[in-house]
Amino acid sequence: MGEPRGTAGAALERLRRRADFLRAAKGKRFHARGLTLQAAPRSIGQEQLVNGSARDEWAGAGDIPPSFEPPPRFGFTITKRLGSAVRRNRIRRRLKEALRLLKPLPARRGYDYVIVARPEALGMSFRCLQSELMRALGKLDARKNPPSIRPDHGRADTVFASEEEASRKSSKGRTPKG
Repeated sequence: MGEPRGTAGAALERLRRRADFLRAAKGKRFHARGLTLQAAPRSIGQEQLVNGSARDEWAGAGDIPPSFEPPPRFGFTITKRLGSAVRRNRIRRRLKEALRLLKPLPARRGYDYVIVARPEALGMSFRCLQSELMRALGKLDARKNPPSIRPDHGRADTVFASEEEASRKSSKGRTPKG
């Protein structure tokens, strides 16, 4: 009976527009056992600050709003290939509740997240589903700056130091081109 049910947890902001889902699909991605998590940073414009949820945070502060990182937003994608509407709604409810009960929420502010359900999400234990969600959020945060240049790993496209090295035959009796 540890956690109260209903609206006791903080309400998560949801993704509602298709463009937000598509932008998240182009961002980082992590595949876990019962879900795939997609994440992308979002840009917040002046009109979103004035018309959106941030309006109350800087009301009366003058013309220039303070630096503001919007809270993370979440979207859920449960495709028809996962089964009937009853099955899909049950998966969606499990994912939403698992996310809502994560304390503290390891999501980065200013990011949009899309959780794409997999069939295993229905059969997993609830604790396992929560740990997979926590692991996915943590992995995406850890991969903030992936390396931009892949290492060479000794491939043949390296430049030879001398003509002697270039004229040597390989172990299979071939001479390198160049």
